Amino acid sequence: MNVLALGFDRTLLELKMYSREKESVFFSFLFPILLLSLFSLIFSAQFEQGAEQGGMTAGLFFLPGMLSAGILLTSFQTMALSVATERDDGTLKRLRATPMPPVAYFLGKVGLVAVTSVLQTVLLLLVARLFFGVDLPTDPDRWAVFALIFGLGVFSGTVLGIAYSSLATSRSIGAVVIGPMLVLQFISGVYIAFDNVPGWLQQVAALFPLKWIAQGMRSVFFPAEMAAGEMAGSWETGKTALVLLAWGIAGLVLCVTTFRWFKRGTT
Repeated sequence: MNVLALGFDRTLLELKMYSREKESVFFSFLFPILLLSLFSLIFSAQFEQGAEQGGMTAGLFFLPGMLSAGILLTSFQTMALSVATERDDGTLKRLRATPMPPVAYFLGKVGLVAVTSVLQTVLLLLVARLFFGVDLPTDPDRWAVFALIFGLGVFSGTVLGIAYSSLATSRSIGAVVIGPMLVLQFISGVYIAFDNVPGWLQQVAALFPLKWIAQGMRSVFFPAEMAAGEMAGSWETGKTALVLLAWGIAGLVLCVTTFRWFKRGTT
């Protein structure tokens, strides 16, 4: 119970520190909401006929992608950047020397990701519904799939982000994280229709979690007939869950085996 209490206190501290970092708040928390709003406005004319017939709108088209990108930004990107920075500036070294159990530190990070991911997702859904008229699913089964994909996406993104933080220093981690993330967003069906991505790039995207998170989100919000646009011609919900779970387990193993409290060259 003492560890859990310390983890809760650490979560509150992490949230306070996160809220003071304007760049992190904008590029990981607010950025998907801003992009959803811009894309829904800019491309609304291209979906006008579908909207008039009660079908696809710009807001609905971009919502699954923005939800998917948001999950990776608030989990993977936030963890990779923050842990690398704290390791290089000596924060982790000082924390390791305190009586605080190491588990409390990680609980604080998990709490930060959980709170920001949930808040961002709620805001995305509200913006889509209230400002762009997106009809949200009413089928409980779809919301069950949503909860499954969201949970597995946040879990895998968090542990992979912590593991990834060991690859570079705080000076280079931004480029090492943001560059590949941007490429993956373009080839994983976040910004453009996935069936418009060349086949070989679809195969590359399928090696990483973002493609599967985006596919899972499309299965929740898109009409069933649009599954024909996926690589396998179906939503593959079970396979999606297994892939994300496998990535989460792999990330957890990497965390345990590669995490360092001190930057290279120090003890």
